[in-house]
Amino acid sequence: MIAPREGWPPRPPLSARPHRDLWQAYRWRFARRRLLARAIAKRRQLRPVVDRTDGIAPGDILGFICLRNEAARLPFFLDHCRRLGVAHVLAVDNGSTDGSLDLLRDAADVSVWSTDLSYRRSRFGLDWITWLQMRHGSGHWCLTLDADELLVYPYWQTRPLPALCAELDRRGRASMGALMLDMYPQGRLADATCPPGTDPTEALGWFDAGNYMIRRQPKQDALWIQGGPRARAFFADDPRRAPTMGKVPLIRWHWRYAYLNSTHAALPQRLNRVYSVEGGAELSGVLLHTKFLDQIVEKSAEERQRGEHFANSVLYDRYYQALTENPTLWTPHSTRYRGWRHLEALGLMSRGGWI
Repeated sequence: MIAPREGWPPRPPLSARPHRDLWQAYRWRFARRRLLARAIAKRRQLRPVVDRTDGIAPGDILGFICLRNEAARLPFFLDHCRRLGVAHVLAVDNGSTDGSLDLLRDAADVSVWSTDLSYRRSRFGLDWITWLQMRHGSGHWCLTLDADELLVYPYWQTRPLPALCAELDRRGRASMGALMLDMYPQGRLADATCPPGTDPTEALGWFDAGNYMIRRQPKQDALWIQGGPRARAFFADDPRRAPTMGKVPLIRWHWRYAYLNSTHAALPQRLNRVYSVEGGAELSGVLLHTKFLDQIVEKSAEERQRGEHFANSVLYDRYYQALTENPTLWTPHSTRYRGWRHLEALGLMSRGGWI
């Protein structure tokens, strides 16, 4: 992941912190308990479609996903998770009408729950996912993704997730961070077609390499990264309003953990310390974000009407409107995707000393 421009000294132990830090720690502890209570309450909104979790073995790496109408991406997404070493995927289908539910149900390594209730009122699906992680994820390394995210990391083709997680265990780390990298086509978005089962990066072969801003969020101990094509194309007049690009998708889960804001931050706070405070860079990955396929033009009009994807829907109305106009995100300064070594050379991910 992009290294911070300025280093920060390590945080002192809790007993040595000022009273305001102790108060903040208490507030986060209370917030985490509240999020867990929400998840327990929302579990009744989930209808089991097919539950194969009795086949999960100790040490299995688990995947978690909440989705709606992702039939075009699902075949390749699931195959990519399998190649990474995910043993079982636990999925929540939120009212799909395009066959996504059937694809999930027919996959032997997937357990599926369904709900037609509000994505937004479930903390954008996190209440449902948190319940499944509480119930099935504790003690496992858990990879939480959206259907339009493909995780890559150093040596991922030859060192699957069990090797990566063993390395993180050896280092005493319980999480790994990743930069969400927006991928886009060279032409207009509606021309970026991707038949089901094919690699979407073949249609979305370009990204922004260097227009990123990075801050540390002191309260969450998380990195806040903004930039990429969405910032320059849709939020140029106010880039601080652009979506955040830093995520913590891979965590050795405990039933008392909870994501705070998508997978951008988790509780307890120590899970968000995926950056180095002593110089250098920690082992990290990249989420290839394949949002900008041809369906995005039609979906944006639908999501603008539904108002289910952003807490501040008014703010994002202009963003959705711009997408419905079928823009071109490519510029002469765009960078062609060439694999993980190229991303590392650009400073977008790091081996962190993993040889």
